[in-house]
Amino acid sequence: MNLWKEFSKGLWEQLPPFRILLGLCPTLAVTTSAENGLGMGIAVIFVLTLSNTIVSLVRDFIPKKVRIACFIVIAATLVTSVELLMQAYTYTLYQQLGIFVPLIVVNCIILGRAEAFASKNPVIPSFLDGLGIGIGFACSLVVIASIREVLGKGTWFGISLFGENFEPFTIMSEGPGGFIVLGILLMAMNISSAYSIKKKQHITDPSVLVEKGQKSTPLTNVQ
Repeated sequence: MNLWKEFSKGLWEQLPPFRILLGLCPTLAVTTSAENGLGMGIAVIFVLTLSNTIVSLVRDFIPKKVRIACFIVIAATLVTSVELLMQAYTYTLYQQLGIFVPLIVVNCIILGRAEAFASKNPVIPSFLDGLGIGIGFACSLVVIASIREVLGKGTWFGISLFGENFEPFTIMSEGPGGFIVLGILLMAMNISSAYSIKKKQHITDPSVLVEKGQKSTPLTNVQ
């Protein structure tokens, strides 16, 4: 098993909000500022990585009929730990994120990776899978939140960028702003993926190989 592949797939190939379209509720709700996006992303990294690791460790002892309930108990325990830590050290951020912190328990990404990967694979790949998906999710939240904060407030992580004369696009700080930014980024990524696929197909086209002086061996000549 390629460990680097298990980690890196979450950074692009299976990027949660854009590729597998999971975790959209917090993506749209908490990304009004870059600080909120980063805070939620770090919380998800913590829960997802440890959840994958624990599920992989106990997967042979969990009866199949109650596996989902067990996954939820594991996630709930970790989320409670995150809540207590946030209340102790980042209480203002905890208040800003509100109900979306405890809702990490039923985040589709957490349960999805536990069911699809951690419950079927060894500990190290499961750990790397959770870490990669978590980092990809956190980066996605920060990117979306940064765009919304810069355009909607003229700040980034609370730092003023354009001065007092800046006229913010207030829609970016409201609910529709999340849909707009997510839609534009989804479109950009789909165009990029389509271009990459088309480019690869063009490079492997026999006529292109002939033009470059390369010869392709006909299948009928292969013994």
